[in-house]
Amino acid sequence: MIEEMELRGYAPRTIEVYVQVVAQLARYYRRSPDKLAEEEVRRYLLHLTVDKKIARGTFSMVLGGIRFFYHKALGHDWHGLDVAKPRHAKTLPVVLSREEVWRILDAVRMGVYRVCLTTIYACGLRLMEGAGLQIPDVDSARGVLRIHGKRLKDREVPLPTATLQLLRAHWRSHRSPTWLFPAATRHATQYSVAHDCGPVTRDSLQSAFRHAVKSSGLHKRAHVHTLRHSYATHLLEDGVNLRLIQEYLGHSSPRTTAIYTHLTREIRDAARDPINRLMQRG
Repeated sequence: MIEEMELRGYAPRTIEVYVQVVAQLARYYRRSPDKLAEEEVRRYLLHLTVDKKIARGTFSMVLGGIRFFYHKALGHDWHGLDVAKPRHAKTLPVVLSREEVWRILDAVRMGVYRVCLTTIYACGLRLMEGAGLQIPDVDSARGVLRIHGKRLKDREVPLPTATLQLLRAHWRSHRSPTWLFPAATRHATQYSVAHDCGPVTRDSLQSAFRHAVKSSGLHKRAHVHTLRHSYATHLLEDGVNLRLIQEYLGHSSPRTTAIYTHLTREIRDAARDPINRLMQRG
């Protein structure tokens, strides 16, 4: 299964998630997954939907991993898996105000996480796009970051001058030859990046953000990806063209970016007077 995904150019994170999905299926039945019948897999999906009531996004990942394993890796012609679909739901993403963004970022304790999360917000990055930034990705002369996005699609995003200065100051604190945000390891009582352990991890960034949200006193259900939603909304509120925001975010379809038109304060405020006039007589 892993070899089939690697041949098709799947991202390492997708491979990891799909393997976990099939492993969970095997643990549920306590049998090798290639020994399961189509009806058993169908009952498992039903169990996740009806009993566990897992979220739409999680179910989509489960379905993708299981379909790949049985259709591509094993070559089974199981039409029953094509019928299964995640529940249809239209939910708007959580968006932070500018003040809320900085309240959270100021509450991040460790410098490497604070600068990384700040860069994720200032450039509209996905979590692993920010964590995996390398020194050559910074084009200071042109004021852009080169991002290695999903499906091996590179893009360039504007790098604010203040963010560039922040990155330079942070790099001088560790001087890693490769990573902008290297993972530090403890040697005695000191943290060091002398032993290259790669970039900061997904889990460590998420944990740092969760603690910062709690410390900030905010009650919104904010995650690291909320910084990306907030970036797009704030740009739209400041009059940046939606097509340009789509390019910065790396969205392949303008429909994906268009969701932010429902979230901007300016658009809602523009409708307030007409809505109030609905109750005026004559």
